Amino acid sequence: MEIIGKLIQKLPLQSGISKTGNSWQKQEFVIETMEQYPRKICANLWGDKTAVLETLNIDDKVVMSFDLESREFNGKWYTDVKAWKLDPVAANSQQAPQAAPAASSETPANELPQEFETFTDEGVGDDLPF
Repeated sequence: MEIIGKLIQKLPLQSGISKTGNSWQKQEFVIETMEQYPRKICANLWGDKTAVLETLNIDDKVVMSFDLESREFNGKWYTDVKAWKLDPVAANSQQAPQAAPAASSETPANELPQEFETFTDEGVGDDLPF
């Protein structure tokens, strides 16, 4: 899955040693979606991927690729948002999409352009129920 948002918080780096003796590190961060009603999402990066947060600043627009994973512990369910890629939004993708080209002055407003086919079947009656 992928989502675009604004980086609003970086939480402290966490690290430790697993039961098997391997070292681990993770860092959580919060992004805010760019919708009419913005949502805040706390996600985490694991291992070497935590270094990408050092290159980003608060209020940077980012594209986050992530997986959702839930697990049960003592009868309760916990959900993780595991980011596996976090990239800054490219400057050219922040621009608004190009407006549709204006209709040609040769085509009246009530007619379709020639590239659209029209279908008329005058021999069939109207079968709409209303």
